[in-house]
Amino acid sequence: MSEPGILLTARALVLHDLAARGFDDAAMVSALEDAVAERQWWLDQWPDGAEHIAGLVAQDVQDRLTDSGVRWPRCTACDDLNDHELRIEPELGPDPHWVCERAGISVSRLGQLT
Repeated sequence: MSEPGILLTARALVLHDLAARGFDDAAMVSALEDAVAERQWWLDQWPDGAEHIAGLVAQDVQDRLTDSGVRWPRCTACDDLNDHELRIEPELGPDPHWVCERAGISVSRLGQLT
């Protein structure tokens, strides 16, 4: 896949998951756009790391939202009533998916949250 295609695919996957949880407003999409733009440099430096881009963009967006006091995506998959978010695993690797670290369960592949 071409470099622009890799970044556009990552953007589409994360945007789907933002929308699935009602976080697709202008501020959230702006955070996504910033994360994608910044990962362009990373991809230019390490083209062989293309398979990691989608998970990294998701983590970047999650970090930006957390820094602004927003938890995304919230876990709705386990029985823990304390508010907590899902995390991307692997942190650096192909086939990123959302997991609930508290329950130790895989919830969804990136781009397939409901």
